[in-house]
Amino acid sequence: MADKRADQHRDLDRQDQTPDKSHRFINEKIVRQPMTRRQIARKILLTIFCAVLFGVLSAICFVVSRPVAERILGQETPEESSQITIPKDEPETTAPVALETEPTEPAMTEAVDEMVRSEMEKYRYSIDDLNKLYSNLRTIASDADDSLVVVHSIQHEKDWFDNPIETSGQFSGVVIARTRTEILILTPDKAVEAADSIEVAFPDGTMMAGIVKQSDTIMGLSVVSVDAGQMDSEQFKKVEAIKLGNSYGVKQGDMVVAIGAPAGIVHSSDYGNISYVVRNVHTVDGSSRVFYTSASGDAEAGTFLLNTSGELIGWVTDKYDEDGVCRMTTVVAISDYKGILEMMSNGIPAPYFGIKGQEVSQAMADSGMPSGIYVISAVTDGPAYNAGIQPGDIITWMNGEKVGSLKDFQNQVESLHAGDKIKVAVLRNGKDEYTEIEFSVTVGAR
Repeated sequence: MADKRADQHRDLDRQDQTPDKSHRFINEKIVRQPMTRRQIARKILLTIFCAVLFGVLSAICFVVSRPVAERILGQETPEESSQITIPKDEPETTAPVALETEPTEPAMTEAVDEMVRSEMEKYRYSIDDLNKLYSNLRTIASDADDSLVVVHSIQHEKDWFDNPIETSGQFSGVVIARTRTEILILTPDKAVEAADSIEVAFPDGTMMAGIVKQSDTIMGLSVVSVDAGQMDSEQFKKVEAIKLGNSYGVKQGDMVVAIGAPAGIVHSSDYGNISYVVRNVHTVDGSSRVFYTSASGDAEAGTFLLNTSGELIGWVTDKYDEDGVCRMTTVVAISDYKGILEMMSNGIPAPYFGIKGQEVSQAMADSGMPSGIYVISAVTDGPAYNAGIQPGDIITWMNGEKVGSLKDFQNQVESLHAGDKIKVAVLRNGKDEYTEIEFSVTVGAR
């Protein structure tokens, strides 16, 4: 009985120690109150601010670390490795004449013309008008001065006593392109042909070493490269590449500005107008437009011609005045030369075939001459001359493609590379008929 009572007491003690869940006094649960609109807006703004701050910090870190990483890894940016591209210009075309046009009113047209003529006659031009005109021209020349440089051709020689001496010639150059790695300068070939070293002086007086990127001995031009890494960022920003214009749109009477060394002194300038335009001058491996201008020009020191928009439209040459009788300044138009200029800017030798030719005209065709490119002359020791092509031959196809016009011939030559071996078919006039002859021509470099 004692044991039974002891067990009952232990059971009662356990019941007292076990909590009774059905009789809790307080049952609590924490519930968050809903956010107000102001709190929601504040949270959104905070999130946006943090995202912007993160983006700005990331951009700063990227800009700061990128040059260092590129120098360490030796990797170039796409801009640094990209080639120079010079878009070609399309010759102007004559708009087709409409077959049916609305009749004009002659009386009204004549009245307007007479009114304009009368007002122009009444206007009295003053010295101020002339000063404004020349002020605008001076502004064009002054703006272009940021693209002009002085190319120093340095030669190392010795005198009679074996003492080293240094001579330097000065030529003008114009910046035609710039990348993050180099500045490209167009200058006369005389500036580099006999130079032991080249120094380039920029408008702010900074002197930089230059190297020959590529030369064209046929046209007498060279492209000089200056390492942009020699300059600090502020100096680099001051260098401006001149805009290349479309010379096909140049007309007789247009005002022009001559920069470079028109007076034989670098950084001189002159003004004038286009006196005459020759559209198809026979050049080596093509044709070119040639301008004659009243503005002064020095081909040897380097003179460049700008239109009134400040764009480069050509450069002075003495290649087409063999007899020395021309009293005007002769200018080679830029548009027909842009293909070669692009190759030179990328360090690629321009291909050289070595003929002066013309298209077989209708009059020549009527006399029995077949169509093609009539060879006027073959340059002595040129690729065509060495292959056996002679004056009087008619080129009908080359490199597997038919040659129909002089522009086709020029484009095909520019598509080649120095060292290429191509097949050229010509028709040579025999005793009774034309005979086709095939030649193997090794393309040279200009």
